[in-house]
Amino acid sequence: MRVIVRTVSELCITVGAVMVLFVVYVLFWTGVRADGAMSDQIDQLQQQWAKGPLRPAAGAQASAGRGASASPPRQPSYHYGRAFAIMYIPRLGFTWNKPVLQGTGADVLRKGLAHYAGTARLGQVGNFAVAGHRRTYGDPFKDFPRLRRGDAVVLTDGTTWFTYRIDKGPYKTVPSDVEVIDPVPRKSGYTRPGRYLTLTTCDPEWGHSHRLIAWAHLDSTQPVEAGEPKALRR
Repeated sequence: MRVIVRTVSELCITVGAVMVLFVVYVLFWTGVRADGAMSDQIDQLQQQWAKGPLRPAAGAQASAGRGASASPPRQPSYHYGRAFAIMYIPRLGFTWNKPVLQGTGADVLRKGLAHYAGTARLGQVGNFAVAGHRRTYGDPFKDFPRLRRGDAVVLTDGTTWFTYRIDKGPYKTVPSDVEVIDPVPRKSGYTRPGRYLTLTTCDPEWGHSHRLIAWAHLDSTQPVEAGEPKALRR
């Protein structure tokens, strides 16, 4: 009987230790690795952009107003798993900045925000849709519920600043509700083609049974060489 009790006790201790280590891994180590990966992605982008002159294509001068009608510059092809832009959301802190990579695979989401393949390119007509983890892997969208109408979401591809303004969200739905990233996402209240942005993340905070959505329209663009947009100035 003593042997059985001792064996069960040792098993319980071992299982407990494994569970503690797993929690530490999920809560801490994945965050450390993800923060490092995101910083590396941003550094690589900035180094890449620094190699050549930052000159928007003709017709991509500063523009403002709902829909930002001026045509953004032509952009290089998006390649799966590679970063092509940096996103800033002042509402989440003026030090908050994350790389945006192509594709939504688990390997991509561990390195930053993920652009849904098949949705519009940055600044183009259609719906530029982006996903991010709520928790684990750097917690990029941990504070997603803080987003409010009128908040700025600013992105740059190294040549142009794109400032979007949130119109609706956070909106709660289920994972199968793929209409939220349609070219014209009707549940957002939009009724005609435009230059839109959709942000998605999981809900609840430590689960994935639902999704939180925020929709925005392109409010203005300006060349990088003209300086930071107003939304990023303290």
